[in-house]
Amino acid sequence: MNPSFDLPSVDALTFGTVGEPGKRVFFVQAWAATTVVTLKAEKQQVAGLAAAMQELLVDLPSESSPTAAPGLRTPIEQDWVIGAIGLSTFDEATQRVTILFEEAVRPADDAGEDAEPVAGATARIGVTIAQMVALVARGVELVAGGRPNCPLCGNPMDPDGHSCPKTNGHLKH
Repeated sequence: MNPSFDLPSVDALTFGTVGEPGKRVFFVQAWAATTVVTLKAEKQQVAGLAAAMQELLVDLPSESSPTAAPGLRTPIEQDWVIGAIGLSTFDEATQRVTILFEEAVRPADDAGEDAEPVAGATARIGVTIAQMVALVARGVELVAGGRPNCPLCGNPMDPDGHSCPKTNGHLKH
């Protein structure tokens, strides 16, 4: 079983990628003192978390001195893969929002339909308003930095184009 983490206050939380557009691997990474947590994510999870935090920030006091989210710390060694993500409301007492990451788990191949769900690891990470502002900006930047979408079908295009289904594959965009 993979380790769980409870970091009510972190020095930093960031999104990052490894690889070229179209083959990038997305990560969420947090650290507090000597503890570094690196979780593998999907691009849609990064976009969704950034959007949810952006929505939450609308109702919170504005940050007067936001900073940029840092890059990933190396070496990048994932602890586990993110399945579900939850976001708490703002806690006035701690001046933080807690992000809950749950590990993506698969039941054993021989488990039947009536098998008990498999519990995975969790990571609870408390972030400040300033950290959320920086994380939203970083998430938007990384998601937008991918491959451009085809103007006809909306699918991502490789640098040398793609066989567009809207042209039945006859025209390379």
